[in-house]
Amino acid sequence: MIVWILFSVAILFFLALDLGVFNREAHVIKTKGAAIWTSIWVSLALGFSAVIWWLFENGQVANPTGLTPGDAVLKYITGYLIELSLSIDNVFVIAVIFSSFSIPKMYQHRVLFWGILGAIVFRALMIVFGVALINKFDWIVYVFGVFLIYTAYKMLKSDNTQFNPKNSWIFKRTRRFLPFTAFFYGDNFFIRRMGKLIATPLFMALLMVELTDVLFALDSIPAILAITADPFIVFSSNILAILGLRSMYFLISQMLDKFRFISYSLVGILTFVGLKMIFSHHIELPEWLSLIVIAGALASGILASVLMKPKMDHEVKEEELHESSSISK
Repeated sequence: MIVWILFSVAILFFLALDLGVFNREAHVIKTKGAAIWTSIWVSLALGFSAVIWWLFENGQVANPTGLTPGDAVLKYITGYLIELSLSIDNVFVIAVIFSSFSIPKMYQHRVLFWGILGAIVFRALMIVFGVALINKFDWIVYVFGVFLIYTAYKMLKSDNTQFNPKNSWIFKRTRRFLPFTAFFYGDNFFIRRMGKLIATPLFMALLMVELTDVLFALDSIPAILAITADPFIVFSSNILAILGLRSMYFLISQMLDKFRFISYSLVGILTFVGLKMIFSHHIELPEWLSLIVIAGALASGILASVLMKPKMDHEVKEEELHESSSISK
């Protein structure tokens, strides 16, 4: 229990340091600063694997499955990479939300800060619930596996640019009981007018970020539970990946078009993890193989996005003209 408390206190300390010291005043996050903070969070998360080793080596955490320190570290890094890769897809949706509500860049960090704080609470509850289900019902892994494969299929067929948060059921229902203004009042989430509490676009964007994160957690939590049901590994890898989401957003949100093949990497990762869950009672894959597959899928999507240049408009038009002329002949 003391390990959980210390980890939670450390996370709260980093969050307080972030908003209370480094980002006290609203400002636009530059690409250079975002790259530095992304490197810091990733280094911190990977460095935490040494803590995982020490905890399991010295029996400081409950270890019902009898994991060796080496296995625990591999499961932690694999889980972290899964959460990190799925967080990249989350960036696409957050960018659409901010664009839909016309959130100024100088206020986007504040929305993400409180959004991620809420995400930590919701994911902690979902992790506890998911671990309890797997420990009590062995067959639940098949449900999670099928769900992940279905999610991969839907991701393959869908397009994030079609998502409009203002058309969502939640947004429309929220506006029925919560007055909403289209104007910004600094970095305030609410204002009071004639004794009534009125939400600003910042709060509506925050609400949509929270809700979409819950939806993403429905994929990511079962995905990491396919790697391990150890609650501390699941929680720590998940939370440390989320903490890097803010800086990652400001780093790659301006380069979304360049990462056009990342979605295929996520489809591959979710399919692999789903199949692993379905066959978990029959085939046991070594952790290093899972790590290689997941890291390879993510690296392949990034390399393909960088190396394969998108076709220019005139090239597309030339191909269309060539096809039409071929048909007419």
